Amino acid sequence: MTKTISEINQKIKQGKAVVVTAAEIIEIAKQEGIKKAAEMVDVVTTGTFGPMCSSGAYFNIGHTKPRMKLGGGRSYLNDVPAYAAFAAVDLFIGANALPDDDPRNHNHPGDFNYGGGHVIEELVAGHDVRLIASAYGTDCYPRKKLETWINIKDLNEAVLFNMRNAYQNYNVAVNTSDKTIYTYMGVLKPRLGSAGYSSAGQLSPLMKDPCYKTIGVGTRIFLGGGVGYVAWPGTQFNPGVPRSENGTPRGGAATLCVIGDLKQMSPRYLVGTSMQGYGVSLAVGIGVPIPILNEDILRYTAITDAEIFAPVIDYSSSYPNREPDILGEVSYAELRSGKIKVQGKSIPTAALSSYPRALEIANTLKDWIGKGEFLLSEPVAALPGPESGVTFKPLNERPAGEY
Repeated sequence: MTKTISEINQKIKQGKAVVVTAAEIIEIAKQEGIKKAAEMVDVVTTGTFGPMCSSGAYFNIGHTKPRMKLGGGRSYLNDVPAYAAFAAVDLFIGANALPDDDPRNHNHPGDFNYGGGHVIEELVAGHDVRLIASAYGTDCYPRKKLETWINIKDLNEAVLFNMRNAYQNYNVAVNTSDKTIYTYMGVLKPRLGSAGYSSAGQLSPLMKDPCYKTIGVGTRIFLGGGVGYVAWPGTQFNPGVPRSENGTPRGGAATLCVIGDLKQMSPRYLVGTSMQGYGVSLAVGIGVPIPILNEDILRYTAITDAEIFAPVIDYSSSYPNREPDILGEVSYAELRSGKIKVQGKSIPTAALSSYPRALEIANTLKDWIGKGEFLLSEPVAALPGPESGVTFKPLNERPAGEY
């Protein structure tokens, strides 16, 4: 039994496509078997929602009178620095950007409240954002200062562009030291007092297509509450990590570079976040439809949390200072139970990602497809697969002065 994306799209247009979520397909496959389920189901929708630091937005504010060249000067959005070295009036703001007077910028571990991710959320919510900019002035762009309010509805273009999202599996973070540590995986209590993780497991897009048979460059997706696309393999793309027999990686593997129209998106699915002692980020909602082209793809979509394993990593010394030591492996079923066992000790778990919000995204995408409002797209290029030899390489440090 095989299908094509074109055939599935025709069924979507006719209102005849059978669309289920990544949670629902597990029970269907269990009751009906892989072969019959693959014949019955046309699309499986996935979802994930959690902090994704390598995210940002670019936009064009339009020319001022007299004209001003922001590139080469300094620009701030609600006191958060934005990157302006493109040309006259294009700006990019990263989710991790912090105000110049944030305590973290002065080697102080104090609390923080606001950064680039929050600016993006405010723009999407339709709030006015204050822009302050300075420039050096030229004959063709003479203006040197600008202070104004901008609103997303007035911007020429506003685009979410995220270089590394939807990580395919990741670490479970613990702390074996005698002091509390503050990380991008949350606050980790001493002496294995807590464990942090961040994945939707059996709902997560790249766990339901672990070998990238349907997801590729050009795949149409749910992004931040609107429609987006996979633009490229994400940074730190590392598909060659060890895998289970079911094809799922046993650690961080593929990532997606994604793009979409910020004006379509919602602050429910793009949320500025603050992490104590670490910095700010942006929680991003992503959903990817998996077309059921054959039985193998259906089999992948039926993988459960109990069959997906993540490495337990000590973030107190091993992670920051050397190649991380793996203290063990745990399944996402164990993580979602609220407790895992590491080195004989029972540890409470805390998720940075939201399983309920991921399920909400999968259901929303299911609804869009069911109403004929969202068609599937053929990838224009494949992502490098597990056998491609593509790996993530650490920095090759060289002493200053060596060329």
